Amino acid sequence: MAFGGFSKSGGQQPIAEINMVPLIDVMLVLLVIFIVTAPLLTHAVKIDLPKATSSISLAKPDKIELAIDAGGTLYWNGEAVDKATVMARFASEARKTPQPELHLRADRNTRYQMLAEVMAEAAKVGLSKIGFVSEPEKDLSLRSR
Repeated sequence: MAFGGFSKSGGQQPIAEINMVPLIDVMLVLLVIFIVTAPLLTHAVKIDLPKATSSISLAKPDKIELAIDAGGTLYWNGEAVDKATVMARFASEARKTPQPELHLRADRNTRYQMLAEVMAEAAKVGLSKIGFVSEPEKDLSLRSR
């Protein structure tokens, strides 16, 4: 292999091209390895799985609308009730399957302590789905336009 040139400068310069033959050899070896091992990866183990059946539950859980006004009066689905009645109804509703959702609607001026007591009693008997219902304020800036 002669790497020299015909120039009279006498210095040898490096070759600036990549030798592709070793890269192609490695690629072909990898290709053969993958062709040989690919059928081995499709081997499956036969297992007898049980058949599962399920039915769609169309029963939606009930919801309880509990409203509290500024004076602390409780309203169970629109009916005025006292606190002892609410606690008894919480206990009976907590035993239902599926459990109903408790939607709390409170007046703006209701004391937080009253809300906290109602939520604590609901959680104590086992009601876990508790949510707040609020009404968005009307945008007063739109009226002035």
